[in-house]
Amino acid sequence: MNTLSRTGFHLSGLPTAIGSMPHKEPAKACSLIAKYLSEIPFWPQLPKRSFLENMYAQYSDGFPGLVLEQDRIYVNLSQGIDEPLEKLYTAYIENKLEDFGISKEYAAGLHEFLNHRLSNPVAVKGQITGPFTWGMTVTDENRRPILYDETAADAVVKHLNLKARWQESRLRELSDNTIIFFDEPYMSAAGSAFVSIPRERITELIEGTFENVQSLKGVHCCGNTDWSILLNTSVDIINFDAYSYGNTIALYPEVKDFMERGGVIAWGIVPREDKFLQNEAVKNLLDRLTGCMAGLERKGVSRDKLLKQSLLTPACGLEPASEEGAERALELLADLSLAFRNKYIK
Repeated sequence: MNTLSRTGFHLSGLPTAIGSMPHKEPAKACSLIAKYLSEIPFWPQLPKRSFLENMYAQYSDGFPGLVLEQDRIYVNLSQGIDEPLEKLYTAYIENKLEDFGISKEYAAGLHEFLNHRLSNPVAVKGQITGPFTWGMTVTDENRRPILYDETAADAVVKHLNLKARWQESRLRELSDNTIIFFDEPYMSAAGSAFVSIPRERITELIEGTFENVQSLKGVHCCGNTDWSILLNTSVDIINFDAYSYGNTIALYPEVKDFMERGGVIAWGIVPREDKFLQNEAVKNLLDRLTGCMAGLERKGVSRDKLLKQSLLTPACGLEPASEEGAERALELLADLSLAFRNKYIK
């Protein structure tokens, strides 16, 4: 389905961001986001505020057999989990989204964002950890990734799907147009000797988590990966670190079909580390971005599609930056988007 026709709005180089911010105060983070990314604001994840806000713990509440011990999260599969599994499956079948909502304790930035005054945004963006990354990082009591257990893997898909749909329902209170990114940094290990999950199974996991999510669905991977796995899903937006890996996506012929069906590339073109942010300028980033786009144009992707079916983002979450660095990144991003649109979008 054509992404642009089904949303009724063009993305055309608008800016948004990935999720994490370095702040501990949700109001301060939300104010910065509203200032620089008013067109597609996102809610901030604040991992420095609490262990519960890291990308693995944040969506863990309610998972069958889950154990939180200080700064460790794991699933105890050796104990009986039939009752919590039944609750999960019942909620999934009966669409009881509130049973798997994300509380303020786990996402203070989300709840601040929901109460924050927005100025008529084009869309609003949320995010959740994707099933491959979550299931490979969260382990059982023996430190084995739970994705290797068939029952647990199916529970991961349904659990994250419920969290995504609950989040979507809340974001729709702010805008009819919503975007949900499924963050999959572990995709950089897909196909390696360290991961014995077949590519077909990764596709199944992602598609299962997309089920009944009405928002535009994005997948973010900040490392290099086999992009053909993601390009062959029903994903609407591919987000990657174009600052470091800008030419890699052009190596995959599937990207042309992805763009033809209305797919959007979110170019992670703004760095996230203070040492790089201090020395970057809009002109340099614009040149880098157009160079990356030229690589796809040479592969047969039309220039018009590249311009219209695009978003601009930082390379990854901004949690590693200082608060001043994060503001610099958002300012650069907003200015870059404006320069891009003024030059190329008619």
